[in-house]
Amino acid sequence: MVPILKTSDFILRNFQSVISIKNITLYPQKFFLACLTIFFLVSCDGQNVDPMIQKAIDEWIKGRNHHAIELFKAILKQHSSGPVAEEALFRLGEIYHFSLGDSAKGILYFQEVLQLNKESVFGFDAQRYIAEIVEFTFKDLDQAIIEYQHLINDFNRPVENGDHQYRIASIYYKKQNYEQALIELEILIDSYPESRWAEETNFKIVEILFTLNRCSGVHDKYDRFIINYPDSRFKNELDFVIASCLEEEDKLKEAYDRFQSLENRYAYPALLKMKIEGIKKRMGKKP
Repeated sequence: MVPILKTSDFILRNFQSVISIKNITLYPQKFFLACLTIFFLVSCDGQNVDPMIQKAIDEWIKGRNHHAIELFKAILKQHSSGPVAEEALFRLGEIYHFSLGDSAKGILYFQEVLQLNKESVFGFDAQRYIAEIVEFTFKDLDQAIIEYQHLINDFNRPVENGDHQYRIASIYYKKQNYEQALIELEILIDSYPESRWAEETNFKIVEILFTLNRCSGVHDKYDRFIINYPDSRFKNELDFVIASCLEEEDKLKEAYDRFQSLENRYAYPALLKMKIEGIKKRMGKKP
């Protein structure tokens, strides 16, 4: 079998702090090609790569996108199936999407990879690209939910499944379907408790409960959150939510004290000041 070289894991995982599909399409082509060059310099050493694939990749790295496309299409004329064909289709999708900005054509090639062999070494990344392109480029949120669900159902990637479940919940939140977003976030916590999104998910659950006027649930979730994440970066936001719940429950003194404790700590001081002044008036205090 011809060894298959994958760029997507290298790019999307090792550079995850600065790159996602949403952001990578905003980066210059040279940045993407620089990452690609580093990957192939490292991973080609000592491996027997199909020479036609290697030649096409070399052209792509040099920025000769259209010549690379011609070479990959020539490969497909010789290989209608198998690992070489799967890589050629996958690379064509990457070139059209990342290098030429033609996501509509790129997604067709990613779909062809899946039609040819969903279990291909490129199958998972092809489906992930499809899901993220549909969400961030096409902005078809309903279809994006379906595509992310395919990633969970069709591939045995338990570590990444938490990421996809979070995207599904985020899309429902974006659609202002807070009830379904809450359900999807609870699924994430129950099914993927070790997910890197667990802390933020628990925060979002509290936030949504407040949005849905369920302050009784907010208090319970808050207490558990503070136990599990005592140094959380969401602590100030959560304290603001708790103070708002206390205000809604007419526990004005407790709400006032909680809001005041956030002075010089809360990200939106104007909003905090408005809340404090509003409670002062309700309590009969002078400004």
